[in-house]
Amino acid sequence: MRSRYTRWISIFAVLAIVLAACGGDDTSDTTAAGSTDETTADAGGDTYEVFALLPQGNDQPYGSTYLPPMQEEADRLGINLTITNSQYDADKQASECEVAVAANPDLIILWPAVGDTVRPCLEAAADAGIPVTVTNSDVNPEDKDLTAAYSGPDTYGQGVASAEIFCDLAGGEDVGIIMVNGLTGNSTAIDREAGFEDTINDQCPNVTILARQPGNWNKDESQIAASEMITAVGAENIGGVYAADDTMVAGVIDALKARDIDPASLIITSIGNTFLGNPLVKSGELDGTVFQSSSWDGGNAITTAYEVLTESPSERIVKFMPSVKVTADNAEDASVAPEW
Repeated sequence: MRSRYTRWISIFAVLAIVLAACGGDDTSDTTAAGSTDETTADAGGDTYEVFALLPQGNDQPYGSTYLPPMQEEADRLGINLTITNSQYDADKQASECEVAVAANPDLIILWPAVGDTVRPCLEAAADAGIPVTVTNSDVNPEDKDLTAAYSGPDTYGQGVASAEIFCDLAGGEDVGIIMVNGLTGNSTAIDREAGFEDTINDQCPNVTILARQPGNWNKDESQIAASEMITAVGAENIGGVYAADDTMVAGVIDALKARDIDPASLIITSIGNTFLGNPLVKSGELDGTVFQSSSWDGGNAITTAYEVLTESPSERIVKFMPSVKVTADNAEDASVAPEW
């Protein structure tokens, strides 16, 4: 914990730099929030300055439901948050990290925009003696020793869970599939692809990946990618689809329909159980997905950071969100109601 007077001078100076750099950006890009008397009491009178370097905010559905529980927990625990939104631009996040390190906060929360570009940020924080916790998408294995904690989805395990649904449905049948992955270089995309592929190789080697392309977490781009793969491998050879999230699988389903291919005739799995994916499970166009809770993610980003701030753990903390499989059998259950 640092002196509130000196910390506020520092934070206001840095915010001036951030706001000048952001120019016409909307308020979802950079948000500063202070503590209240009530939160100070909850935190035992201590307040902490924390920068949260995020790649999205209210500009995306996940971020818009991730941020409120994050802020609520910060208020409760006496944490003053400065939140940035790099919009998945690695260079922008690197600049935001420079600003954060210059502010010398008590801790930095990092959601990597692109996993293989964050090491300079982590090294700068380490040199300044600022602990870093990671949220939502973990850093690469070689960078984990520069971080104090990770909380968020088990991204590899999500790929495993989606593959397990697929293998159960494939049985012993030979199935050729197309795969639509997330943003190239993004650690979540890498982990989900690896988890899915490792599992089908182990549990259902009769399933063959015929083609794969990134969909960049975007429905329209995924529709184009799927259409190109259908043309390349031939519709008659495709028995299934794996997409690394529900937004992309919706684009794939549109591509299939445009080719007069009934999605229900294929085995299709995804990840998210979102407002977009859950109805597709109920309709039978999507065979299964894996529930990801944005509220769990945002809230635990703060509670994990607070644990590091107050307990100074000797080993890296890892908190995984439960990966719950969602199929037609449980898609109506309140326990897996979509959040984003």
